[in-house]
Amino acid sequence: MAKKLRTPEEASFDPASIDLLQLACDNEIETAFSRADSMAACPIGADGMCCKVCSMGPCRLVKKGQTGICGATLETVAARNFARMVAAGSAAHSDHGRGMAYTLLEAAEGHAPDYQVRDLAKLEEIAVYLDVKVDEKPVNELARDVALAALHEFGKAEGEFKFLRRAPAKRQEIWKKLDIIPRNIDREIVEMMHRTHVGNDQDAEHILDHALRCSIGDGWGGSMIGTDISDILFGTPAPVLSRANLGILQEDEVNIVIHGHEPSLSEMVIAAAQDPELIEYATSKGAKGITMGGICCTANEALMRQGVPLAGNFLQQELAILTGAVDAMVVDIQCIMQGIVKVAENYQTVIITTSPKVKITGATHMEFDERRAMEIAKDIVRLACDRFPERGETHIPDVSTEVIPGFSHEYINYALGGTYRSSLRPLNDAIMSGRIRGVVANIGCNNARVRHDDAFYRVVTEFLKNDVLVVETGCGAIASAKQGYMTPEAALEHAGPGLREVCETVGMPPVLHMGSCVDNSRILTVLAQMATEGGLGDDISDIPAVGMAPEWMSEKAISIATYCVASGAYVIMGHSSPVSGVEEVTRLITDGWEEKVGGRMEFTNDPDEIVSRSLAHIDKKRAALGLPEYDPNKWGKSGDWRIQEFIELPFAEKIEAAYGSAK
Repeated sequence: MAKKLRTPEEASFDPASIDLLQLACDNEIETAFSRADSMAACPIGADGMCCKVCSMGPCRLVKKGQTGICGATLETVAARNFARMVAAGSAAHSDHGRGMAYTLLEAAEGHAPDYQVRDLAKLEEIAVYLDVKVDEKPVNELARDVALAALHEFGKAEGEFKFLRRAPAKRQEIWKKLDIIPRNIDREIVEMMHRTHVGNDQDAEHILDHALRCSIGDGWGGSMIGTDISDILFGTPAPVLSRANLGILQEDEVNIVIHGHEPSLSEMVIAAAQDPELIEYATSKGAKGITMGGICCTANEALMRQGVPLAGNFLQQELAILTGAVDAMVVDIQCIMQGIVKVAENYQTVIITTSPKVKITGATHMEFDERRAMEIAKDIVRLACDRFPERGETHIPDVSTEVIPGFSHEYINYALGGTYRSSLRPLNDAIMSGRIRGVVANIGCNNARVRHDDAFYRVVTEFLKNDVLVVETGCGAIASAKQGYMTPEAALEHAGPGLREVCETVGMPPVLHMGSCVDNSRILTVLAQMATEGGLGDDISDIPAVGMAPEWMSEKAISIATYCVASGAYVIMGHSSPVSGVEEVTRLITDGWEEKVGGRMEFTNDPDEIVSRSLAHIDKKRAALGLPEYDPNKWGKSGDWRIQEFIELPFAEKIEAAYGSAK
């Protein structure tokens, strides 16, 4: 019996995606959604009960007490599988960070003349963390020293990772006591792979302890380096106005979609697309100009620094091509579906791979070299222009919303305290008073096995009603951007009375866009600053906050979740648990980790359950801090919205509202 295919409305919550999924059905074009419907997940592997680390297997452990051929128990197998996900996710983010460090080095030494330091203050700040003397050095000399010091952190022979001093002192003590402080970034990833090789570490708890150590090297290491150096080279994000969803594509212009994760590529393509010579080249091909759009985390990077509109998140990469309006999709690393090449065969779209680490069969490879960055970027834009005359019929959904991204931790400090008193004190005070009930970091991927964007919409909507401030990165951020939750006006319509007052006062959205998935390090920084600011305990584990990834799918998401737990956070993952079939390993990552590091990781596929667990945890942390019980009735009696309400009253009612009735 054939498996029932979902309707477009069942597959996605997003209206633009529903429109294009119907087009795919009508034209019998395969997408990730239809592949997910036709291919059942392996239940044994999905539950963490399959081992394939040697050629005696794969061993499927489906009976109680059953072991692999080597004697490995179910607990060992599940812990190994989980730990290898952490290692792969850590490697992906950390290698991104290494690439950014090399780009800074090339720029500083004059080998990559198209790049330069754009944020000197950030460069000097990071120099201090890396024990690099600032003195009166020329900018490029300081940049070179910082780049070399950052690269040293990946493979140094001795000492501890220097960025860990950015964590609260109590958190550092916990890591030291448990002996899970990373020695360097690469070593912990390599050791994780070594430990999980056949015949090595065979104690589930011991394996998972090192998974914590490996992930810390990601969150407080490779990811943080990637974020910091991106800010140094391309500018620290601050709010800009843009738009989100596939309606940003233009029927009469060359549309270039950038997709992946590395801003060193996207920044150059964006600059090239604004070159008057190339705009003239586009018009010579019959177009009125060139439009840039982004998919996935490259979209977030380009959005928050350059205001480049968001075309969509992970599950919209094939759908963007289905519009028939994308002339080139330019990709680098991570989250790139091989299926985009097959979809592009139906259109004029050229898929261009650019990274020496990534090639896709059937795509055009134009390898990016930072030493010739602008030259290569211009060649990419020309190729996109050449495809414009080959267009057939287009189908661009008339769906897009306004978005204000760019809330780096530096800007949040500035917004709350001003130029001379930048501080998170107002945020802490708002939580302590109860205007803000707590904070949720809602992040992560999309997953084709669940309804696209639905879980993000449902949890964020409920959190805002309950006066919970939401911070977001990655594809989760894009989901909220498309929903219209990332403008200050959204607070008036969707936020509870306390959160609405805070958003009105500061002029900020109730959902803050903090960047790409590598930028979860920004969230760690905010949490660390909240803990050290005072009033909310002295560690991240004390703060009324929850992390979550309701539609997670990648190994990077597991690494992020693990380093958040290692930092003391309560983390809820949606969809399914990769160790659900193994009770002991589930206990270790929940109760076991909470006893050790103060954080825990849970899984549930029910958005309502995610909300209820989160609010219960936030209220528990408020009570532990001795904060007043959350009471929304205390707030909502001030703010500009009440003035506007008063202005709109008839004159007689204004008099009565202001002075009382004549009686």
